Amino acid sequence: MIAVAAPFLEAHACGVTVRLRVRPAARRNAVSGTQERSDGSIALNVQVTAPPEGGKANEALIKLLAKTWRIPKSRLSVIAGASTRDKLLLVEGETEALREALGLWWKEAG
Repeated sequence: MIAVAAPFLEAHACGVTVRLRVRPAARRNAVSGTQERSDGSIALNVQVTAPPEGGKANEALIKLLAKTWRIPKSRLSVIAGASTRDKLLLVEGETEALREALGLWWKEAG
């Protein structure tokens, strides 16, 4: 099967990375489309109800995406931007399988 290209994904030696734009203290937890960044890259927009203090928003982000993508939380980690809204998330696993699974999720969600 050919993987669907998700514009916010990139291959990584340990799996894939996902560019994110996170809005903490939102009304609801949700994945809400994509956004073009100033550098031209595309980020997945995510809203979480948790406040941006003490890592609570990052924990809520990981919990939401793990549930949405049906991936164990232990395979998700914020590797850049822990204290900013623009984040880089690492999803550990087999790169091509993750690209295919998340690409199909994006196609269905989009």
